[in-house]
Amino acid sequence: MTDPINLRDKLALINDHWRPRLLAGLNAQEVKLAKIKGEFVWHKHDDADELFLVLDGSFTMHYRGRSVQVREGELVVVPRGVEHRPVADQECSILLFEPAGVVNTGDAPRTGLTRDSIDPV
Repeated sequence: MTDPINLRDKLALINDHWRPRLLAGLNAQEVKLAKIKGEFVWHKHDDADELFLVLDGSFTMHYRGRSVQVREGELVVVPRGVEHRPVADQECSILLFEPAGVVNTGDAPRTGLTRDSIDPV
């Protein structure tokens, strides 16, 4: 057993955008916390589904051909192999569930974050 993790306390430690922080792991999955703002790169994960849960704010998940708004208290699951791009007009706090080892830029060129830049919070 572990101690409870206070999400508000952990969010207060994050001062940058698009850099997920590792909170916990379970069953070969990682639970990550991030703040997002602006546009991320178009990408996909050939072997991994991703779950985005909005804790504060909202963002738009763009898919080729359509977009969906994801608001506070809502989640969206992006199936493996689906090209997507999250965009947040204002800062948004999210919780992510992904298989361990997933790089947030997926198949996009590695000009941004890499697996090695995922730090615990």
